[in-house]
Amino acid sequence: MPMTIELGVAELAATRFAISPLSETVACLLQIAGLDRNTVNQPWSRWAREELDREPLALSRTWPLLVTGRLSWPEFLVPAPRDSGDSLENDLDALRRTPEAQVRASLDRVFGEKLPHAAAALADDPTAGLREIAEELREAHDRLVAPHWPRIRAALEADVGYRARQLTTGGAERLFADLHPDLRWHSDRVTLAGERWRNRHRAVARGPGGLVLMPVVLGSPYVLIKNNTSTQTTIRYPARGTAALWAAGTRSPGAGTVRLLGRMRAGLLSALSSPATTTDLARAFGVTPSAVSQHLKVLRDSGLVTRERSGRGVLYQTTPLGERLL
Repeated sequence: MPMTIELGVAELAATRFAISPLSETVACLLQIAGLDRNTVNQPWSRWAREELDREPLALSRTWPLLVTGRLSWPEFLVPAPRDSGDSLENDLDALRRTPEAQVRASLDRVFGEKLPHAAAALADDPTAGLREIAEELREAHDRLVAPHWPRIRAALEADVGYRARQLTTGGAERLFADLHPDLRWHSDRVTLAGERWRNRHRAVARGPGGLVLMPVVLGSPYVLIKNNTSTQTTIRYPARGTAALWAAGTRSPGAGTVRLLGRMRAGLLSALSSPATTTDLARAFGVTPSAVSQHLKVLRDSGLVTRERSGRGVLYQTTPLGERLL
């Protein structure tokens, strides 16, 4: 039997997308712990293990809450972003503001009445505990996510842009059906079915307002839904194009492509298998943004790359024609 979320017209109208650096941080720690490991992130996982071998992270307050031996962890670690996201400071501020009663209730749901030491210490003094957890997560983000954040953010923004087009052309039914094979929306209800959820029939206690749909790069291949929350209910799902993100720029364009386009344009075409901004590309190739823009104009006029505005920036990505040329 599936998990279900009642989602009427009013709640559907209030449903939105958001990007969360904190969500990526918690997700990457779970990947490091080997929980719901997503094989498409193996290049990042190898890099992260080498980074942590060089200098381990101190996560004495956070790690015991995530690596619990259970299939769940306290939902307050990833609060729903208040806006479209992309601000670690806002995410951490929302984490620190979790009501004390919600912290204790969440710990009880995960661990039961007999709390382990780290959870018991947090339940005794949630305010101080959340401050310490926020600082640990800030360091984890700076070490493991920030070095890759421009590329991760570009992939997340590209996913949101794609989903917005799905909603525009096919409505909520197409949007939810395309988020993940296990997810559907029909008759004022979102359902999460599939083999993984076979024995987890429950009605989700939806938070206030609509849902917050959050793509995740460094996370599980499964959909994750909050069962209880003091903020909006989040649905975290695997972002499109994650495998291409780590492969981008690692394959050398063929000799024929280089002869046709020139080495610089062929390199840009290869790098744009994962979406990126002009600034990202200029930094990666060690040239000026204006030089990148000139090359991108030629590639775009030739139908080899496409561009799409995302917030205040513009993302470029290789078209199917460009992929065939590569």
